[in-house]
Amino acid sequence: MKPATDADLSKLIAIVEDDPDVARIIEQVLGDFSFRTVWCRSAADLLRRLRTLTPDLCIIDLGLPDMDGLEVMQRVRAQSACGIVILTGRAHVSDRVMGLELGADDYVLKPFEPRELVARVRSILRRRETGHGAATPAREIAEFGNWRFNLGNNTLHASNGEELLLSTSEAELLKVFVSHPNRILQREQLMGTRDLAPTDRSIDVRISRLRRKLEPDPLGPAFIKTVYGAGYLFLATVKWPAEENTDTAAG
Repeated sequence: MKPATDADLSKLIAIVEDDPDVARIIEQVLGDFSFRTVWCRSAADLLRRLRTLTPDLCIIDLGLPDMDGLEVMQRVRAQSACGIVILTGRAHVSDRVMGLELGADDYVLKPFEPRELVARVRSILRRRETGHGAATPAREIAEFGNWRFNLGNNTLHASNGEELLLSTSEAELLKVFVSHPNRILQREQLMGTRDLAPTDRSIDVRISRLRRKLEPDPLGPAFIKTVYGAGYLFLATVKWPAEENTDTAAG
């Protein structure tokens, strides 16, 4: 694994875990890679701390004593665009799918390899920062259909005034789409990885979740089209108002 970078040093990771031994292992390995951590022993502890803290990522155990981890994740996602990793002993596929549906960026089963957990945390934070190509000042806002997407804070604004906050994984996906409209994109391109297993359905779950927010009819999508055997196509005319203003000024 690569050594800690300067970017890692400023990242705050909230660990939501009621088992002190597990929490201690996570804190130690993240500390070894120069991450800052805060340990929350319960859901209530996390929600209280979120009033004053802004973590870059939360590692949430599903089996908390005072609230189910999936509900905790929903509460976090409702008020923050931070990364979320589910850490749990539940191996059921339904739990994993539900976690991804509700906005988790990754799902790690116990027992886990600590260094692998760090690698997943860093991968999420790196994708969150770059968005597979960080937004430049001229590409901070994308407009398509009746939507206005702010790449800087992961928010969607509808023409009727409705505002939606996207999860990190949803925003990363939409950033790729608006940067490459009207092009077929393979699943590996959308996930930002070259070694995606054929049986990995994470991208399909995220596409479904994004469609429910973007599309008037998710069952008959107008924007995100499935190209069977090839990938997905973002069928839209994308405008970048800042670039248009710059061109006008130059003229």
